[in-house]
Amino acid sequence: MNLIPSRTALSRILMCTALLGAGLAGAQRQNTLVVGGDFSDLVTLDPGVAYEFSGSLILGNIYDTLVAYEGNNLKTLRPRLASSWSVAQTGTGSRITFKLRDAKFSTGRPVTAADVVYSLERVINLKTPSSFLLTDVANLKVGSVTAPDAKTVVMDIPKTANPNIVLALLTFNVGGIVDSTEAKAHIQNGDYGSAWLKNHSAGSGPFKLNRWDQSAQVALDVNPNAFRRSTTIKRVILRYMQESAAQQTALNSGEIDVAWDYTPDAFKAAQTNPNLKALKTDTFTMAYLGMNSAKGSVFEDARVRQAVRYAIDQDGIVKSLLQGLALKTQTIIPLGMAGSTSRISYPYDPAKAKALLRAAGKPDGFSVDMQIGTGACPGGVPCQDLAAKLQSDLAKVGIKVNIRQSVTSEMLTAYRAQKTSLILMYWGPDYPDADGNGTPLADYGAKSLAWRNAWNNPQASQLAQAAATETNQAKRVNLYAQLNKLMVDEGPYAVLYQPNKPVVTGKNVTGFVRDANGNVQFERVSKK
Repeated sequence: MNLIPSRTALSRILMCTALLGAGLAGAQRQNTLVVGGDFSDLVTLDPGVAYEFSGSLILGNIYDTLVAYEGNNLKTLRPRLASSWSVAQTGTGSRITFKLRDAKFSTGRPVTAADVVYSLERVINLKTPSSFLLTDVANLKVGSVTAPDAKTVVMDIPKTANPNIVLALLTFNVGGIVDSTEAKAHIQNGDYGSAWLKNHSAGSGPFKLNRWDQSAQVALDVNPNAFRRSTTIKRVILRYMQESAAQQTALNSGEIDVAWDYTPDAFKAAQTNPNLKALKTDTFTMAYLGMNSAKGSVFEDARVRQAVRYAIDQDGIVKSLLQGLALKTQTIIPLGMAGSTSRISYPYDPAKAKALLRAAGKPDGFSVDMQIGTGACPGGVPCQDLAAKLQSDLAKVGIKVNIRQSVTSEMLTAYRAQKTSLILMYWGPDYPDADGNGTPLADYGAKSLAWRNAWNNPQASQLAQAAATETNQAKRVNLYAQLNKLMVDEGPYAVLYQPNKPVVTGKNVTGFVRDANGNVQFERVSKK
């Protein structure tokens, strides 16, 4: 398979870029923020369904949540639609009471407690990829959230849920509040308006969706009714530009203001360019190889999965490919979060990998297809370059990797159906808490990553569930230490690295802050 876009394809990208920028001049260009990047993982703009990085970036600017994190402070919850909230213990668990501020949707309708109830219940009823956050983590069901009056929301959660985690997860897409009147007006065959919300918006955030031209651009316009309204940027355009070279050309010419996916080489050069701002942003993301461990699969035996981990030259990836734009880690909990560990359990050891394969009855190795996405992988390295490095490493121990590249959204569809064998993928927690990784990666019942890799380990599920509900911090950290050890020994992942995100802007862009969860508040950005 040809992994590099042809000259014709690159020309189409650049032509599309030029056409999309046509007509933006003078004051209009000054008030428009254009971001070039690989947004090919975008599947939908329904906040109750979206579960991809690009979707979260966009939806955080279209929809408001009850509570939120501001800027790079991912430890302190701030008011958003809720002006205040309180947590009280009940006989059956906890009760969180929210008081709503005065706010309006982009439609002009007021945001009410009934909208909040509808928005959360539609996520539960839709049974989307992110529904487990409300049903399995928060343990909510229809009727758990009520509206005693237009400005009050009451959420009753059982003892099996941790109220602190519930508040944190409400900052994710599933907590986005939808104009229920608008959503109901567009219901088709009981879909809660999901088909319409895929490419329309009905939120109260600082921007509203103008249009989504799939594989071309997403255009957002300022929401004049928003309470956190942008005062300078009136339109945000996110252009599909998968290749770093195209982004560099467009940024240098002034056609875009922000480049989302610089390669490590290009980022290094940008750091010394006086016309650019090179932002080495933190992430809680992890790049990993996912191994489908279903019965009868080549990765069913834990020794084969261990062999893969020993066969990977992590230092070569971090130091050479990424040029230091990453941290070396093997934990499923991101470094910087309580519960993580910097311990390296699998040093690079091809001889050990070969011995494990012999013990697993595969002395001659095996052949396997590895699915990879298009464009850049975390840290800015082209996915095909990272895949080639992994292919080379695994070949040294007898594992022949056939690289299969596809559009990321298509690859995700196959992955979510358990139809991949080996996949080069990345993951970021939905909310900045260790449970944002612990439950999806370890608990098969959550129908997330453990399920996608067909890895069902009851002990891992129990540890993840116990850590999620534990409110004593010392005990919680100990539970995650046990879970980390189990996942390193038996889990279906080879964690590759925890990247930095290299973002480059024009020198005239101010207020651009990307937090470790990948969010950017576009209403805070301006251009000189």
